[in-house]
Amino acid sequence: MTTPLFDLTGKVALVTGGSKGLGKAMARGFAEAGADIIICSRHAEELEQSLPEILKGTGVRGRSFVTDMTNRSEVELLAKSALDAMGRVDILVNNAGSNVPQMVDEITDEQWDRIIELNLNSCMSLSRALIPQMKDRRWGRIIHISSVMGLASKAGRSCYSATKAALIGLARAMALDLGPYGITCNCIAPGPFLTDLPMSVLSKAEQDTFAQRTALGRWAQPRELAGPALLLASDAGSYITGTTLLVDGGNLCKTF
Repeated sequence: MTTPLFDLTGKVALVTGGSKGLGKAMARGFAEAGADIIICSRHAEELEQSLPEILKGTGVRGRSFVTDMTNRSEVELLAKSALDAMGRVDILVNNAGSNVPQMVDEITDEQWDRIIELNLNSCMSLSRALIPQMKDRRWGRIIHISSVMGLASKAGRSCYSATKAALIGLARAMALDLGPYGITCNCIAPGPFLTDLPMSVLSKAEQDTFAQRTALGRWAQPRELAGPALLLASDAGSYITGTTLLVDGGNLCKTF
């Protein structure tokens, strides 16, 4: 039984990139807390498989929409479709993102523009579309999924780090814009989590190094991000806004 502080009964949560990895884990956490769920992805088959798993045993409602978050018109359609389907969106988690590891003098304009559109511009566009109805109710939660790479970096991550650092600045400014309406805006900066993205771009040696750099000596499971997200999405985090919650297993504690 969820305690009242973390109870999301009657709320609707939209999680982009919610068909797998961190997005799916956060959506499941919200569903367990009583929220109705909307997820989106570019892949219809992933959505069809994931949504029942997210909703299983919770009794909440759920919808999914195929959306390319690099396409501004599709992002706007997602907002409209979500509101038409559920009548409201109380909690927005801007989780969809990707990475193209390239040295700064090698990345192409096309690669740069795509990552900027996906990791940053889509967050602004979707937030902008959903904020008015949050203002009307004077309650809302917006969470941008940044990264430990927005606070530190490594070679070949110039575009990714730039977008993830920008989300931190965006959250600070949005918090000031939206605070008078009872809407909070924060970032979560995950460290090494066992999801498809880092596993696809890191060598085995790099994966081992990441684990060794944490205080806990391991990678995190996606489920371990559900609690931090629930804190920021619920009344338990009602006085937290404009900040970045680092969930990295102590990665940044280690200097040498």
